[in-house]
Amino acid sequence: MKSGLLTGGAATVGVGLLANGTLAHAQFGVGDGRLDAGDIAILRFLAAAELLESDLWTQYAELGGLTPNQLPLEVVPAPPMNTYQAAFLNLDGDGPQYISSNTLDEVSHATFLNGYLESKGAEPVNLDEFRTLQGSAATGSTGIGRLTNLMHLNVDTSWFVRYRSATNPDFGATFPQAININNRTAIPITNADFKDTNHIQVIANIAAFHFGYIEQGGASLYAALSQKVKHPEVLEITLGIGGDEIAHFLEWVDFAGNGVQAPVAPVTDRGLTFPDFFNNPPLLPPNLVQPNLIFPVPFANSSAPTCPTAPSFVL
Repeated sequence: MKSGLLTGGAATVGVGLLANGTLAHAQFGVGDGRLDAGDIAILRFLAAAELLESDLWTQYAELGGLTPNQLPLEVVPAPPMNTYQAAFLNLDGDGPQYISSNTLDEVSHATFLNGYLESKGAEPVNLDEFRTLQGSAATGSTGIGRLTNLMHLNVDTSWFVRYRSATNPDFGATFPQAININNRTAIPITNADFKDTNHIQVIANIAAFHFGYIEQGGASLYAALSQKVKHPEVLEITLGIGGDEIAHFLEWVDFAGNGVQAPVAPVTDRGLTFPDFFNNPPLLPPNLVQPNLIFPVPFANSSAPTCPTAPSFVL
């Protein structure tokens, strides 16, 4: 989680914020329906993570999601839009809708977790004092203080390879980068970024790979913490939200793959190229980056039978 937050450009969050207040004194028994300190700590950690994730997605939605009050594209096929939204449409005909929907989900996760904590007499998480980062100045951005920085991203794209590999990280497998994305912006910084077609498409492609990176982290986090909670009601929460994070991830697997095949790819801007993974795969064998492998690839190893790869993409 620490690595993911730093890579995503998150502002530093004091340890005390996640361990203060009523939590330090809460030792409730599970049998009477109340929560113990461990479950409260897990829920507060998840609430903090969801607030950070919401901050990422809100920035994407402001510039690349549906324009406020915009009807679905199926109703109004050609609404006014900026070139960033159009670049996402090149990746999926419902791209802006998916971005807006994902954002609403993440905001609701944070709101629910904090509301649930309060209902149990525990302290909710508030990160507003850390909203000190400046975001995009492009039209559409609200200009509010941010928790995360999307304009200097190092994106770990090894998830794209791991998801298609027959090897399993649970047994020590490691995976190379599909695309090397270092110190790049995933959102338009100013209105000037809207003007060049290749430039804005590469920005959208960077975002697409970051989407998958964000959501595989969420899926992994909930899967891991579900094994640590004690109260059945808390387990329902972690399994429910975790399942939603996995659903998000599956969409962005497909989305990112559309950025590395025709007609979008190949596309180059300022030294970064997204090649056509079908005709010019960056890794061999080609199936390691095959864009249309959307579902889990079975893994095999000498000590266990072939089985579905859920652990490969969530851990």
